[in-house]
Amino acid sequence: MATKVAVLGGGLVGGFIARELSKYDDIELTLHDRSEEVLAACSTRAELATQRTDLRDMALVREIAGASELVMGAVPGSFGYAVLENVIATGTDCIDISFFPEEAAALNMAAQHSGSRVVVDCGVMPGLGGMLAARFARQFDEPLSMRILVGGLPEERLWPFEYRAPFSPADVIEEYVRPARYLVNGELVTVPALSGQELLDFPGIGTLEAFNTDGLRSIMATLPYPSMIEQTLRYPGHAEKMRMLRELGFFGEQPVETVRGNRVVPLELTSSLLFDNWKLTAGMRELTVMRVEATGIRNGAELKLCCDLLDRTDPDTGDFSMARTTGLPAVLCARMLLAGKLGVEPGVTAPETIGFDETRLNYIIRGMQHYGVQFEFSEA
Repeated sequence: MATKVAVLGGGLVGGFIARELSKYDDIELTLHDRSEEVLAACSTRAELATQRTDLRDMALVREIAGASELVMGAVPGSFGYAVLENVIATGTDCIDISFFPEEAAALNMAAQHSGSRVVVDCGVMPGLGGMLAARFARQFDEPLSMRILVGGLPEERLWPFEYRAPFSPADVIEEYVRPARYLVNGELVTVPALSGQELLDFPGIGTLEAFNTDGLRSIMATLPYPSMIEQTLRYPGHAEKMRMLRELGFFGEQPVETVRGNRVVPLELTSSLLFDNWKLTAGMRELTVMRVEATGIRNGAELKLCCDLLDRTDPDTGDFSMARTTGLPAVLCARMLLAGKLGVEPGVTAPETIGFDETRLNYIIRGMQHYGVQFEFSEA
């Protein structure tokens, strides 16, 4: 009998997840989104059921989750926590990629009580990057440090931002506003987002700019490195432009009065203006690059382990790389969960802990390689 799966959110990533899971005969899938246009675009590319649903209505979210055996959460981060909280209340299992700013661990007891098995942040980073860092940690007698660098970029660099996003501008801006937290010798350090700019060269891509963002999340508590940091990658100059907008108040959430006496929320205006400038449209080509590097002691000597991931827009399907690399870990974890092979108990599970199990991590890596995602491992 087919397993009933509900995908909440049909954007570039949620739509990709829905299309991929709909390929399996043992799944009865319904995609939910409030946009008829989004639903129509997905249903023309895959045989799946769709339902126009306002996912900000938590009563509807509970109704959908209660009628499903697995929920895939792919809503905007601004209400992702509320959606997950209501899914958990029904006891339904959930794989979530909404990357909300709240602490998912706060829902752990509720999930244990309801019997809901939940994996949060199950994308490329957070998600796969932490899984790879967990694998490296197991290869050291004494882990020392870890750094994750990740970014999604258009192949064509167009002025002024040289950037395109598969997510809403507000979700991207959240990363540029929230202070970045990392560890140095076991001590928590907090610095402004967009700080610590550094130029790095990547083979086949060129020079990129790394800067601090708050992407470690649960990794600070789950992995044994005393020093660790996560940084975002963009083309050089992007961080300075974003810092200028932030410092001028364009990312503010409190209403301000205009010269004509009207009141406007700066973040809403900025998001609206950036939407078309940052939007990925059909025919565009982009790439995802991630580097996970770790140092530690093995057999008395210091060792550095590294994994470079590279993916580009699929030339045959047109699926964007960031949608693929974010959606595939969620799809593959869902397949393992449904097969009883993911090894998670009721409660909220941090995705990086999956990387402690070699069999499960290899399943995810091989599954992504099947789609053409490139992994290159090295040690020095």
